[in-house]
Amino acid sequence: MVEVELRHLGTMVAIVEEGTFGRAAVRLGYTQSTISQQIAALERSVGGAVFDRPGGPRPVRLTPLGVVVLEQGRELLAKADALSDAVGRFKAGGGRIDIGTFQSVSHVILPALIRRLRDEQPGCDIRLSDMPADDPQVGNLDLVFFDRPIDGDVVQTRLIDDVYFLVARAGDLPVGPASLKVLDGRPMVGCHESCDQLWMGPAADVDARPEIAFRSPGNATILSMVRAGLGWAVLPWLAVYGSEVPLDERLSIHPLQPAPTRGIYLHWPDTESQSPLAARAIEIATEIAAEITAASAAAGAAR
Repeated sequence: MVEVELRHLGTMVAIVEEGTFGRAAVRLGYTQSTISQQIAALERSVGGAVFDRPGGPRPVRLTPLGVVVLEQGRELLAKADALSDAVGRFKAGGGRIDIGTFQSVSHVILPALIRRLRDEQPGCDIRLSDMPADDPQVGNLDLVFFDRPIDGDVVQTRLIDDVYFLVARAGDLPVGPASLKVLDGRPMVGCHESCDQLWMGPAADVDARPEIAFRSPGNATILSMVRAGLGWAVLPWLAVYGSEVPLDERLSIHPLQPAPTRGIYLHWPDTESQSPLAARAIEIATEIAAEITAASAAAGAAR
């Protein structure tokens, strides 16, 4: 094993490129004796001379051992520069981030989040994965969006109170708000059972018992079934207004009274080693959530 200091290798490279110890000293801002001391330390580390020293102003020459040390030393210096650059980018908010998500967030929040992160850190590596509806886990992910709290050693914040709206065919109901009681006995088109429980619980509290006629994880499919007359749907603001799901004159949207809501939560591991990129993503997600909350309130008022 040899213990070689990177600064000694850097000095060796400067001598080779400048030709003499004196010119290398001027380039590096050292005294010539300091240059000599560093090369002597390098030679002790590798166990032999790396330069033939002809003396005077004549250029030095590499020894056969010096050729080997220089070749490997340049690679080590390049790797050290790459490491320094990667650490610098990480501390500045670059690097990689792994995010767990689900449909509504993927349509509305994530595109804005990714754009802002990429604007600030063009080289950042963003990895996305869909979260299972039945058993979401943070695991090795940096951030997880979900519509319920997740158990485990995590920190969580409730980003949005996502209000549910009733989606019916045009003409089925008078324009304006609708009572949850109108859902009693109505065929409904729903999403996952765990998702529907978020609004079916409040409906049961007012003695309304809707009947799920069909389930689909896709918001576009749910709205298509409403258009077809299979049943009504209760969907949150992110699914109705915030996504790219098309709305048209065949559908009518009604605020519900009382208004059920779901929480949109952001989770991350409960550790002290969070990356600057993850911390910045949390800040941006919080800003986007505030914008969505304002838009949701305006949509409810307009209805």
